Amino acid sequence: MKSMQKGFTLIELMIVVAIIAILAAIAIPQYETYITKSQFTEATTVATGVETDINLFWNQNGACPSNGANGFPAAVSYAGKYVATATIGAGSAATGATCDVTVAFKANSVSQPLQSASVLFQGSQTGGNFTWKCSAAAVADKYKPETCR
Repeated sequence: MKSMQKGFTLIELMIVVAIIAILAAIAIPQYETYITKSQFTEATTVATGVETDINLFWNQNGACPSNGANGFPAAVSYAGKYVATATIGAGSAATGATCDVTVAFKANSVSQPLQSASVLFQGSQTGGNFTWKCSAAAVADKYKPETCR
């Protein structure tokens, strides 16, 4: 009588382990990039909430508001899960009249590429419209949305 072989050979098991290792080597960095991108969007969300109020203030007064004045709360009230502060202020006179919103990420509980980094949202009036630009020099482009590159 012939006995039938049951189970997997060593080479078959090694192939399966190799495939899983390759998939993990690709998937884990992609997941970390995805997490960092999603955390970066909180800065955009915080700034967008403030931008509407700044646009209204600018249209009524022709100047930029500041934190803790003109009905705007102090910077700490703009904090989020990943965002430490969002500060409002006027931009440099050398670059033209701008209203700046600087969003700073927390030093802990945020992805390593964003720790203590900041994002500058610069609003300016051009042709009757108030437009916003985003810049974050300390953050790699692969983590930023298209509007901040």
